[in-house]
Amino acid sequence: MRMSKKNVEYPSRGFKDANDFITHLENDDEQKWRERGEEQALALFRAMAERVPAYKDFLKKNNISVEKIETIEDFKQVPTVDKNNYLRSYPLPDLSWDGKLAEEQLIISTTSGSTGEPFYFPRTREQDLQYALLAEGYLRTNFKIHERRTLYINGFPMGAWIGGVFTYSAVREIAERRKYPLSIISPGVHKLEILKAVQTLGPYFDQVLIGSYGPFLKDIIDDGTALGIDWKRYNLGFIFSAEGFTEGFRDYVLEKGGVQDTYRGSLNHYGTVDLGTMSYETPLAVLARREALSKKDIYQGLFGDTIQLPTFTQYVPELFYFESNEGNLICSGASGLPLVRYDLKDRGGILPFEQGVRIFSENGVELLARAKEVGISDTVWKLPFVYVYERSDFSVSFYAFQIYPETIRRALQASGLNGLVTGKFTMLVDFDENQNQYLQLHVELKGGQKSDVSVAEKVREGIHKKLLEESSEYRETYNVKKEKVLPRVTLWQYEDPTYFRPGIKQKWVKK
Repeated sequence: MRMSKKNVEYPSRGFKDANDFITHLENDDEQKWRERGEEQALALFRAMAERVPAYKDFLKKNNISVEKIETIEDFKQVPTVDKNNYLRSYPLPDLSWDGKLAEEQLIISTTSGSTGEPFYFPRTREQDLQYALLAEGYLRTNFKIHERRTLYINGFPMGAWIGGVFTYSAVREIAERRKYPLSIISPGVHKLEILKAVQTLGPYFDQVLIGSYGPFLKDIIDDGTALGIDWKRYNLGFIFSAEGFTEGFRDYVLEKGGVQDTYRGSLNHYGTVDLGTMSYETPLAVLARREALSKKDIYQGLFGDTIQLPTFTQYVPELFYFESNEGNLICSGASGLPLVRYDLKDRGGILPFEQGVRIFSENGVELLARAKEVGISDTVWKLPFVYVYERSDFSVSFYAFQIYPETIRRALQASGLNGLVTGKFTMLVDFDENQNQYLQLHVELKGGQKSDVSVAEKVREGIHKKLLEESSEYRETYNVKKEKVLPRVTLWQYEDPTYFRPGIKQKWVKK
C-alpha cells in the first residue's frame, strides 16, 4: 500500500464502514489479516521516514537507510522508539506529520504521570473514527445496538485524560453516522450521577451499558445495591478499560448486575493514551481465558509459568501492528504522533490465532467447538491475540521476590471477604525500627462496614493463604521466617481520601 506524500492514508480507511469491517471479521483468514498488517506497518514506516522530522532524524542517528527496509523482517531490525529516546527527545511539532502541530485540528490528552512526568498526546479525528469503527463492531456483536434502544453511561474520567472524551467522541460518532437508537450521558466519575442516570433514564431503554474502570464499576454496583437499586431491571452490559481484572471479578459484577451472558455481557480494552484503543476482549477471548484457568497445561501453553493472569484480547493488525520483543510489547500505529516500533513498556506477548486454537486442542479442549456450545460461534474471528500483564513496576519487591496486585485482588474477592471489603487496596514494603522488611496493605472497607481487630485478622489471614497458595517464594520464605513475613493490614473506611479517593484510578502499589 502506498501512502500519499501530502495526506497519509490512515489505517481506519482500510474499511468502508462497520458493516464492511464485520464482513472482514467473518470471512478473512489469519493470513490475510497478517499480510495486510505487515503491508500497513511498512507503509507507515516509509511515510514517517519521509514526513515526520523527528523520526527522520532518529533514523539518521541510528544509521538506518530507509531504502533497505523492504520486508517485514527488515522492519523488525529497525530500532524501537520509546518516551525517553524519542518522544521526550524532540519538540512536539517535530514528532507530528510534516512538522505541524498547531495548524491541525486536534484533541489533546495527557498521561496521568503515574510512571513519570505527564506527556501530552494530540489526537486527530482519524483516531476518533478508528476507535468508533472498533467500538461499533463490538457494540453490535456483543450488545446488538442496531436492534436495541441503548443508553451508554460514560463513567470514564472526563477532562484532559483520554478515557472519557475518547469514549464520548466515538459513541457520538457511531450514533449520528448510523442513526442507531443509541444515547450517551457522560457523568464521568461522579458516582451518584451515574446511579441517578440509571434509575431515571434506564427504564426508557432496552439496555444500559456502563463504561468504567473496573474497581469504580464495582463500587457503583455495590453502592447501588445498598441504595435498593434492582439492577436486573435494566439489562446491563459493562465496558472496562485501563487495567486488568480477574475472572472472579467478572463473575461478581455480572452476578450482582444481573447480567446473564458471561461472554458477551462485558469486555475489557487494551489501550494507552499514546496510541488509543488497540485491542479488546472478544467473546472468544473471554472464553479462552476462562478455559485456560481451569487447565494448567493450557494456561502454561498460552502464558508461560506465571501466576499473573493477563488481559487477553484480539487485535486488527492493519490498525495496530504488534510485535513481542523479549517479553515486551511493541506496537506501530498512525496516531496524532505517529509511532513505529514503539516500546509500550508493557509486559506481554502475541499469539497467532491458529497457534492458540492448537494449544487448546493439544490439551484436550476444542476451543471452536466450545464456542459453539456456549453460543458465541458467530463471534469467532481469525484475528491474532495479544496479551498484557501489569507493568513490571506495578509490584513490590519483598525479600528479593515480587508480589503482584493480582494475588491480593484474588484474596480480597474470595467469598469470605468480598462482603467486608471493596477489593481496593494499596500495598507497599516498609521497614520497622530494627530495619526488618514487612509487607503493608492498606485495604478499603465496604460502605457501612466497621473496622475492628477481627475483620483485620480475617483479611490478613485470607491474603496470607492466597500468597502461600500462589507464590512459592513467599511459601519458602514463610517456612523460614514465619511471623516476620506475615502481611500487616490496615483497614480504612470507604472512600477515605488517604488511599481511596473516589473517581481516580486506584493506586495498587506505593513505592
